[in-house]
Amino acid sequence: MQVIFGIIFHFIGGFASGSFYIPYKKVKGWAWESFWIVGGLFSWLIVPPLAAWLTIPHFTEIIKETNGQILLLTYFFGLLWGIGGLTYGLGVRYLGVSLGSTIILGLCAVFGSIIPSIYYNFFPKTGKDTFSMLLHSHWGQMVLLGILICVIGIVICGKAGMMKEKELLAGKADVEDNKDYRFGLGIFVAIVSGVLSACFNFGIEAGKDMADHANELWKTTHPGPGNFLFRNNVTYIVILWGGLTTNFVWCMILNARNKTFGDYTNKQQPLLKNYLFCALAGTTWFLQFFFYGMGESRLGNGASSWILHMAFIILIANTWGLLLREWKGVSRKALITVFAGIITIMLSVLIVGYGNSIK
Repeated sequence: MQVIFGIIFHFIGGFASGSFYIPYKKVKGWAWESFWIVGGLFSWLIVPPLAAWLTIPHFTEIIKETNGQILLLTYFFGLLWGIGGLTYGLGVRYLGVSLGSTIILGLCAVFGSIIPSIYYNFFPKTGKDTFSMLLHSHWGQMVLLGILICVIGIVICGKAGMMKEKELLAGKADVEDNKDYRFGLGIFVAIVSGVLSACFNFGIEAGKDMADHANELWKTTHPGPGNFLFRNNVTYIVILWGGLTTNFVWCMILNARNKTFGDYTNKQQPLLKNYLFCALAGTTWFLQFFFYGMGESRLGNGASSWILHMAFIILIANTWGLLLREWKGVSRKALITVFAGIITIMLSVLIVGYGNSIK
């Protein structure tokens, strides 16, 4: 039952992550940077401490008692992840929910699995897996095989994206449903996002002392097996401060450069609806990690949890891509190519998850 509940929690989190951008499409008359930062304030500043307050008594004391170096490192990974989150929004904008999410999350799964092992190869730490261990163990070889297959899947999806762009330029695909589609710029920001988005997982690892502290406090009143379902909620606060910093600075720069500060008070636009849709998008975004933490506490394997989470997001994002007609009018060959790439990436994610599960 623990495993079943873990999978259910990851599916809910994956659904939230794969769906969060949809409310933004209902925002009228605002520039991208305006609705992104309004939603981000809910994602990174308002909802995380509210979730911690509801689930972890005295969470502020846990943060105050944490070593300053741990807080700084957790915040630093949040800064890097913030760039990944910022470019995620741009990647989805220029490539669409389906293709953008698939490429970004595929890369995120790859780097989230491989970078820590390379780091610990040079800076060994008790209980941490090194790249050498991956090379010389059956489970590690499965992880590396999955990563290789993931790279192949990303290449296939990139091919599909180029086919789609060519058909748009030739007038063979529906331009209205793809008016923001820009493959060259989109693939660049998707790669940046995929690499840096993995830093969220590193931030969770860096701030593990806070989660462990919350878990120990919970166990004093809940003796027995099992871990605290909401232990990661205190760590999220610090990580997301970093994410807020990078996104806020960039969006303010864009507001100034594009002269869009007036969006927030422009009464010619449906302000109430815009703020409500942004709040819905931002809250939905945070729920992905709220349920991720719940799933990880039940599955008990951070790496496998991360991979499973990515698989569900890819599945949901591509379902939305079909419903939003992002591939309407493209050739059968392009459709088959993108589906082949998506299936390949999902297969790779499952192989990596299997490798971690047999460790």
